[in-house]
Amino acid sequence: MMKKKIISASKASLVLLLCQMLSALDVPLDSKLLEELSQPPTITQQSPKDYIVDPRENIVIQCEAKGKPPPSFSWTRNGTHFDIDKDAQVTMKPNSGTLVINIMNGGKAEAYEGVYQCTARNERGAAISNNIVIRPSRSPLWTKEKLEPNQVREGDSLVLHCRPPVGLPPPIIFWMDNAFQRLPQSERVSQGLNGDLYFSNVQPEDTREDYICYARFNHTQTIQQKQPISVKVFSMDSLNDTIAANLSDTDIYGAKPVTERQPVLLTPTGSTSTKVELRGNVLLLECIAAGLPTPVIRWIKEGGELPANRTFFENFKKTLKIVDVSEADSGNYKCIARNTLGSAHHVISVTVKAAPYWITAPRNLVLSPGEDGTLICRANGNPKPDISWLANGVPIAIAPEDPSRKVDGDTIIFSQVQERSSAVYQCNASNEYGYLLANAFVNVLAEPPRILTAANKLYQVIADSPALLDCAYFGSPKPEIEWFKGVKGSILRGNEYVFHDNGTLEIPVAQKDSSGTYTCVARNELGKIQNEVQLEVKDPTMIIKQPEYKVIQRYGQVSFECIIKHDSTLLPTVIWLKDNGELPGDERFLVGKDNLTIMNVTDKDDGTYTCIVNTTLDSVSASAVLTVVAAPPTPAIIYARPNPPFDLELTGQLERSVELSWVPGDENNSPITNFVIEYEDGLHEPGVWHHQTEVPGTQTTVQLKLSPYVNYSFRVIAVNEIGRSQPSEPSEQYLTKSANPDENPPNVQGIGSEPDNLVITWESLTGFQSNGPGLQYKVSWRQKDVDDEWTSVIVANVSKYIVSGTPTFVPYEIKVQALNDLGYAPEPSEVIGHSGEDLPMVAPGNVQVHVINSTLAKVHWDTVPLKTVRGHLQGYKVYYWKVQSLSRRSKRHVEKKILTFRGNKTFGMLPGLEPYSSYKLNVRVVNGKGEGPASPDKVFKTPEGVPSSPSFLKITNPTLDSLTLEWGSPTHPNGVLTSYILKFQPINNTHELGPLVEIRIPANESSLILKNLNYSTRYKFYFNAQTSVGSGSQITEEAVTIMDEGYSEILFATSPVMHTVRPTFYKVQPLYPRIRNVTTAAAETYANISWEYEGPDHVNFYVEYGVAGSKEDWKKEIVNGSRSFFVLKGLTPGTAYKVRVGAEGLSGFRSSEDVFETGPAMASRQVDIATQGWFIGLMCAVALLILILLIVCFIRRNKGGKYPVKEKEDAHADPEIQPMKEDDGTFGEYSDAEDHKPLKKGSRTPSDRTVKKEDSDDSLVDYGEGVNGQFNEDGSFIGQYSGKKEKEPAEGNESSEAPSPVNAMNSFV
Repeated sequence: MMKKKIISASKASLVLLLCQMLSALDVPLDSKLLEELSQPPTITQQSPKDYIVDPRENIVIQCEAKGKPPPSFSWTRNGTHFDIDKDAQVTMKPNSGTLVINIMNGGKAEAYEGVYQCTARNERGAAISNNIVIRPSRSPLWTKEKLEPNQVREGDSLVLHCRPPVGLPPPIIFWMDNAFQRLPQSERVSQGLNGDLYFSNVQPEDTREDYICYARFNHTQTIQQKQPISVKVFSMDSLNDTIAANLSDTDIYGAKPVTERQPVLLTPTGSTSTKVELRGNVLLLECIAAGLPTPVIRWIKEGGELPANRTFFENFKKTLKIVDVSEADSGNYKCIARNTLGSAHHVISVTVKAAPYWITAPRNLVLSPGEDGTLICRANGNPKPDISWLANGVPIAIAPEDPSRKVDGDTIIFSQVQERSSAVYQCNASNEYGYLLANAFVNVLAEPPRILTAANKLYQVIADSPALLDCAYFGSPKPEIEWFKGVKGSILRGNEYVFHDNGTLEIPVAQKDSSGTYTCVARNELGKIQNEVQLEVKDPTMIIKQPEYKVIQRYGQVSFECIIKHDSTLLPTVIWLKDNGELPGDERFLVGKDNLTIMNVTDKDDGTYTCIVNTTLDSVSASAVLTVVAAPPTPAIIYARPNPPFDLELTGQLERSVELSWVPGDENNSPITNFVIEYEDGLHEPGVWHHQTEVPGTQTTVQLKLSPYVNYSFRVIAVNEIGRSQPSEPSEQYLTKSANPDENPPNVQGIGSEPDNLVITWESLTGFQSNGPGLQYKVSWRQKDVDDEWTSVIVANVSKYIVSGTPTFVPYEIKVQALNDLGYAPEPSEVIGHSGEDLPMVAPGNVQVHVINSTLAKVHWDTVPLKTVRGHLQGYKVYYWKVQSLSRRSKRHVEKKILTFRGNKTFGMLPGLEPYSSYKLNVRVVNGKGEGPASPDKVFKTPEGVPSSPSFLKITNPTLDSLTLEWGSPTHPNGVLTSYILKFQPINNTHELGPLVEIRIPANESSLILKNLNYSTRYKFYFNAQTSVGSGSQITEEAVTIMDEGYSEILFATSPVMHTVRPTFYKVQPLYPRIRNVTTAAAETYANISWEYEGPDHVNFYVEYGVAGSKEDWKKEIVNGSRSFFVLKGLTPGTAYKVRVGAEGLSGFRSSEDVFETGPAMASRQVDIATQGWFIGLMCAVALLILILLIVCFIRRNKGGKYPVKEKEDAHADPEIQPMKEDDGTFGEYSDAEDHKPLKKGSRTPSDRTVKKEDSDDSLVDYGEGVNGQFNEDGSFIGQYSGKKEKEPAEGNESSEAPSPVNAMNSFV
């Protein structure tokens, strides 16, 4: 018994196996294989046994055969050889046995009637065709006959005979009229099987003269027409009219017009008949009856039932049709015709005979030499057919003897066949009703194994399903098949595999570990061959988040999720159905990647929604029901961070990559924007999570790149607009295989720590970078530019190695290579290092100093030879210090300053020197180890400069007309003082300045008494010192002469009497506007310049600069606006510049020069501006000024009283528009046609409202601020206070308060 074969669907179209008999070979119908194998002829196409041809067309008798080598063809006609070469009308198609008889060019079809047989022959045998009987089609004319009209009484039966001519094949009969319209048929009128037209009873409407029978001959496409037949029906009404006169009314109208009668069979006649039919044909039995009313026909089978599914009734049940009859259909069939008057019946005895038919047709037999085989030819029929054998077309009795062959009735037995036993055998089964002829060859082959399945064919199946791996093979003798897994695996055995006879290996339940390469080996005694196929077992497709039952309010929005998990190599397609049909073609239905969303839900959307996921290998589905209800009040939507992802899974594990998939958690009404993937290295850093990558929120799988020798765990964090979710649970761990290091340690350096060593350092690789256990380093070095071999040493997992005994400061080539237990990292790159440095050996020579000005000097030196540096030359250091001031001749504590000049420079600038001083300096070369010896000290002196301001100015002993001034000498005279300059001028209560007086005072004085001053007058003093170079900064002060010598504590007397001689005043710009404290902050290519300005507002500044010591013209840059800073750009690095600041419109007015140097020069001492006294004082003054302004504003907002506008204008007239009286030199009164002009506030500021720092904080106006007061013509104050006001002491004076509510205030008019 053969095993049940389970054949892969992919192989079904490739291999068709022939039936095996005993040990016969199966020959796959592989085209390439069949082309290579020798094969006896096989008839593949032939004409039918009974071949009726059109006598007007060429006759084509088909005979096609195949074989290897291709067969030759020959024909017999009527049992004798048919020499086609002798008949010009007959040709044979090339490479074919098909005959073409040319009838259309003069041949006659009748001449070629006969029995033809084709023989196909090659060296392995001969096959023959059936006997093909050729007969031309015939369509003879109707014989002429004289047809009498048919006159019949109404209600009688009638038969119109057709009797068509005998044709070949028989014609098809139908009845029509002269208009070529088919005559209507019914239960009363119908056509019989013989073509006659039967009337069960005639009616008057049957009268017509054009009953025409037509015969159609299909082969010749001709129609023959019988002469028209006339039928005239006499009705009973016409007969009654003729005899009405001779009969009484009662007799006439009581008679029936038509006589009714019971059924009588028109065909077949008699009560019984017989019928013989052949098996497999269609059995047609007919009964047509006459009668009035029209009879109804019914059929039964005596002693049985009519066969179901094969029985049909035609021609209004007058014809019984049984298709595909068999011997079981033999028996008696009765037809019964019945009407209201009775019935008639007829019995037809049916006998089913059978032409021969196959039980077992002989099959082709392929044997190996020495094998046995059998040809079986079994047929049946009625009567039983005779079986006869032929060999190569010759009766076997007279065929050549073959010792391996034995005939036993319907069987030929072959034993120990040899290649010469190959032949074609014919089996003939015949009886009186026909014959069967079958060709079957015996082909003896000796062939080594061949595997027909394509090499490396890929099979893909889903896990837990069967896998069928094909190994279609052929060989003679039949090969043995073995299967192996992997190239060097062991042979597969056991219950987990099923081995099929056709070579197929079946794995009933394939698992993921079943994936791999499988090898099929076929071997017989002539050879061996093998073939590999690949099996991939895919993860099953799953719906991990199925659509859920939803109840949604009408007009709302609903979404069904269908999140799938599938094998990454399969491409899924998702289809949504509604109630097992397609979704409505509505824009409201939105199909996303993982969901179906229905917008604006209506009642029609109720139903079952199904998500179907298909891949090329499997299919899954899930459904959910949607119920639509009326909408309640809409609740508030709560937004939150997403829930953490879950169900993390690792698939596709490779050495350097893995695929991670997950299922997103609930997004909590805020869509997930992205996922963050983190990993933990449980081998090297357990508990520490590192960022791996990020993917968009629509992605749930990612391919991750891995490093060797890492025990990975992964977790996923979901992110939406609200925030990040909690991390997911970690995935399963995945330990990657070890490998050689991929990289070498970075930041390799070689720097000696001592003059005789080389310290090689590097950054150690992390455990993550090690790629395997046993991380070490191979450290290699050799001296550069010396023909020397590499010296190498392998060290443990450290980051430093010290090479001892090296020459001082010698370059070395260095490389560090990582290695582990599996091997080395790629060849590292080389770096250059140096052995240790030593201090420089010599000092710079030829040190020269060029003094540029009183605060700047330039020093030059010669570079030292590089060999004596004994290290990396970092630059030169200039040590300089002040020995003494030439003006005081007193030594002070020596504070050395250092300037470092980077690189191999030969000069440098020394800024910030003190004028008129003696300095010393020396120069030293610097390397990485330190400084070399100093050069001999070089002495230089700075010239004189302008002095600083006097240390103080004190004004004491005020009298009616004198003040005493005391001062201190400048802290920094910067030279020999030549004199002091004192300038002073009076100030009125509106801060207008009187004429300026200048006095030069000898340098050795320290006090002065000024006399002949005006009483009760405020004066402003300007005081500065001078050297031969020029004037220094001035110091200012204010003081007031007293009003009465008897008054000592109160500054102002209550008496309204004042001095009658008043000095004239005029409005002036501040004296000696100046720009001071020019400072620079320099970088490599730019410098920030800032300064302080004292003078009138709205001044446009400019900055001039040039290279220090150069005779080139100054370069000028205009400052935008009145800013007190500017940035000089485009400077040359390492260059000394001179700079000064000037004011436009003030001829010759500019600051003193300042010198700075752009980088890389760096002063070792830096000054922090936040710790300077002047800066602290400035900030305090600003704070105090703001406080005073706030107090003044508060007082003004809380005052009472009203003000005469004109008087206050007089008291606080705008000084810019006061005309000067030319006759007496005094300031005239302000006059205006308008009497009511708003009072301007008193101020100590100039007309442009800028505050001068040298102004005093006190004036007469301060005492009248906020008071409704005015002056009379004699200068007496007549205003009244609305309340009492306290006044703080003015600078240099004590405060005073009038004892009465009315205080007098003096002022210039």
